[in-house]
Amino acid sequence: MNNGLNGKIYIAGHRGLVGSALRRRLEELGCNNLLYRTGGELDLRNQQAVEEFFSVERPEYVFLAAAKVGGIYANNAYPAEFIYDNLTIQTNVIHASYRYGVKKLLFLGSSCIYPKFAPQPIKEEYLLTGELEPTNEPYAIAKIVGIKMCYAYNRQYGTNFISVMPTNLYGPSDNFNPESSHVLPALIKKFHDAKTENKREVEIWGTGQPKREFMYADDLADACVFLMNNYDYNDTCPFINIGTGKELTIKQLAEIVKNIIGFEGELKFNTDMPDGTPRKFLDSSKLRSLGWQAKTALDDGIKKTYEWFVKNYERGSGNGKRKM
Repeated sequence: MNNGLNGKIYIAGHRGLVGSALRRRLEELGCNNLLYRTGGELDLRNQQAVEEFFSVERPEYVFLAAAKVGGIYANNAYPAEFIYDNLTIQTNVIHASYRYGVKKLLFLGSSCIYPKFAPQPIKEEYLLTGELEPTNEPYAIAKIVGIKMCYAYNRQYGTNFISVMPTNLYGPSDNFNPESSHVLPALIKKFHDAKTENKREVEIWGTGQPKREFMYADDLADACVFLMNNYDYNDTCPFINIGTGKELTIKQLAEIVKNIIGFEGELKFNTDMPDGTPRKFLDSSKLRSLGWQAKTALDDGIKKTYEWFVKNYERGSGNGKRKM
């Protein structure tokens, strides 16, 4: 892939938020040899099915974006699925990539791998230096295992499996179901429905004081392709953060979403609900030193995401139902 994007490229999870952005970016770059399968066509939790896929298709490059993801509610409600699905998906894909000679694999982790009270901004070396946030610990542990698995295979087998840790993401093809979505798409859905139904207020979980960093998914896709072309595994930096370098409080985020959607009611913060990690701000200096930085301003990204939501979701659907 260092000499062009003409090799056989497999995008695991091509219909999700990250995977669909990767597909758009690679197609923009003229890649015409992309591999992808839906969950119905290939269950990545099935080791035999994954082995058969790799033995037949023989991808040269792999973007491992397939994962079970969700917000605080989903992580709390389904911890077993979050650890089992993610462990089996990444284990099967990473092992098959080794067995069938993949030249390079990019594993997508998450900023939740870091300790709950990690020093800010969070450097890569802070991994495993403290306790995790309890509300998403099973998911975080699975992602940490993925990082360590790539590291182990690189050490023992000489593979070139790199890992990236993106900050909080949003964009087209996001999950807008209020029971399983992350904070930004959940806010878009809440404010949209409140405006449509002429509600007087919107409830937001927690105090609104935690700080978060948000990246538009297409920027992440661009960063991943950049790293596939310009970054190889090395022991001194086994994985790399991907962030924007900007953060804001959940309350500030809610005000931005409210204004973009045009909701004129009030915000009501439910302080009986959990805040999650107080602050999660990535130190992305290593990535910037390689020559990459995010391009999409938060307001612009939210506007694009809301436009996509309006076109693709049924108005007033309580569970965030996608249009057929």
